[in-house]
Amino acid sequence: MRALIQRVNKAQVVVDGEMIGSIGAGMVILLGVAEDDTEWDARWLAQKSANLRIFHDGAGKMNLSLLDTGGEALIVSQFTLYGDCRRGRRPSFDKAAPPVQAEALYELFVQEMDKQGVRTATGQFQAMMNVALENNGPVTLLVESDGARPAKGKAKS
Repeated sequence: MRALIQRVNKAQVVVDGEMIGSIGAGMVILLGVAEDDTEWDARWLAQKSANLRIFHDGAGKMNLSLLDTGGEALIVSQFTLYGDCRRGRRPSFDKAAPPVQAEALYELFVQEMDKQGVRTATGQFQAMMNVALENNGPVTLLVESDGARPAKGKAKS
């Protein structure tokens, strides 16, 4: 699972001319689900995102998390994060999860963020969306669960 996280002052998502979600200060999370992702990936990535220390403390250092600041999260499904552009001129999306699996894990990610106390807003799964944001910093990070996933047969921590 991949999350492209942007620290923002504000953001909103519009579908068919109607604003369906907006946040103030916090982060926009563009979330991509791969075909081999599981519930473990969604839970791990939600915990990582909520606790990622990318907000400034009193000394101006990136030392505070979304939970520390009381910030909000706009979470938008983004299968194109699994677009492979290494060959040809058209991206291949072979590694992206099929829609039913992707939607279930996307919804689980949102629920896990809510459980941690993060106020969330979302886009609309499989819709054409216009996302507007005011980037703060700019700070943009790619966070992936793949390297953190426990090896098969080993205990999960």
